[in-house]
Amino acid sequence: MRDHPHGENVPHPPVWTGRATNRFQWLLALVGAACLALGIELAVDSAWTTGIAPLAMAVVGCIAAGLLVLFGTLAFVHVALKVDEESLEVRCGHIGLPRRRIPLSSVAGAEVDPHVTPRHWGGWGYRWRPEKGTAVVVRRGEGVRLSLWDGHTFTITVDDAEAAVQIIRDRLRPRTPGAAH
Repeated sequence: MRDHPHGENVPHPPVWTGRATNRFQWLLALVGAACLALGIELAVDSAWTTGIAPLAMAVVGCIAAGLLVLFGTLAFVHVALKVDEESLEVRCGHIGLPRRRIPLSSVAGAEVDPHVTPRHWGGWGYRWRPEKGTAVVVRRGEGVRLSLWDGHTFTITVDDAEAAVQIIRDRLRPRTPGAAH
């Protein structure tokens, strides 16, 4: 429930969705596409008379680098967060991979982290740092930090993190640490 400006309680929607987008990632995707195109161009238009091994390595290297950069950036152009009555689900990119579902019964608490940055997590994407936990970072700015009952944390960059935190907190059931699931 949330407070309405006129004082009455208003129920949250059954499913809350939010997302965060990084338009800069599209530039990196273009770099990946350019590497891929260069590899194809080398394979098709080269005379292959100067030596097969060096040219094959250049073609394979350009195509591999292009695919890695292209997939790596498109997978993290945006992140979507969905919170329903039982769980929250994090989906990355246009095909929704990687994806993580966290039952609300596993969440001990939620708070807004106003300063999520790729620099603090070691870059964009799905990140893990032993001293900080796990995160999905697609841009700098606000995010949701979940404290899980197993002692881990999970951070997601998302627009309107305050609304997400409020909905998650409202849906958490009281539980004591170490209780059975």
